[in-house]
Amino acid sequence: MPRARPFAQVDVFSSTPYLGNPVAVVLDGTELDDKAMQRVARWTNLSETTFLLPPSVPEADYQVRIFTPGGELPFAGHPTLGSAHAWLEHGGTPRDEDRIVQQCAVGLVKVRRSEGILSFAAPPTQRSGDLEQEYLDQVVAAFGIDRDQVLAHQWVDNGPGWAVVQLATAEEVLGLEPDLSRIPTAMVGAVGAYPPGSEHAFELRTFAPGAGVTEDPVCGSMNASVGQWLTSTGAAPARYAVSQGARLGRAGEITITADSDGTVWVGGATTTCLRGTAAL
Repeated sequence: MPRARPFAQVDVFSSTPYLGNPVAVVLDGTELDDKAMQRVARWTNLSETTFLLPPSVPEADYQVRIFTPGGELPFAGHPTLGSAHAWLEHGGTPRDEDRIVQQCAVGLVKVRRSEGILSFAAPPTQRSGDLEQEYLDQVVAAFGIDRDQVLAHQWVDNGPGWAVVQLATAEEVLGLEPDLSRIPTAMVGAVGAYPPGSEHAFELRTFAPGAGVTEDPVCGSMNASVGQWLTSTGAAPARYAVSQGARLGRAGEITITADSDGTVWVGGATTTCLRGTAAL
């Protein structure tokens, strides 16, 4: 029999509610099997739905499972911040007052509270390096751009399978009209710089047909691995802001901060927009 489970829908990565990226959070995912979780994720039709569980390791404060409409992800960024926000708001008490430890399929992810926002520590990339020429050609063709518009490209996979191409300008990124039917299994993004002195350093767009999501409004996991790439190569400063979601009518803003030890933190605003129960 279904039972009433606490539920929240959290807007992530925008200081203006309903202009970020929403995540559905089921705060009690106990006794739900994979099939039930997937059914709920398809029904919410959001880019991700999460289910919180007791941790299975002593270092973690809670455990999360993350589902897109098309399947489970080992890690995702905005669901991490949205889940941590909902967990805290629901009465969760971390072992460390200023730091939450989330358990997910990629391992333990640290989330810190600082400057009024939550930020997660970017997990290690599982794959890096330049894209293979054949795949790059497919992405370029799907994006409808010329090969010489690509300044750089990289595997930035921290779980979902991300790849990214760097274009010269934010304007070029915003102008993309991709034909995703040409890359139906891809998990790929494009990043381009704003002029010096702009409010944001970069514009990022994220396309995830491989996970059943045409375009993710504001993507924490890709910002995390792109941030690791750009800060480690000197292509971006140790602290910068990213804009994402404008083409979808959103106003996402992500802060990237690289510590002196190389840890990259990905942060943004989180706001609960819906709160109640789900019969599951």
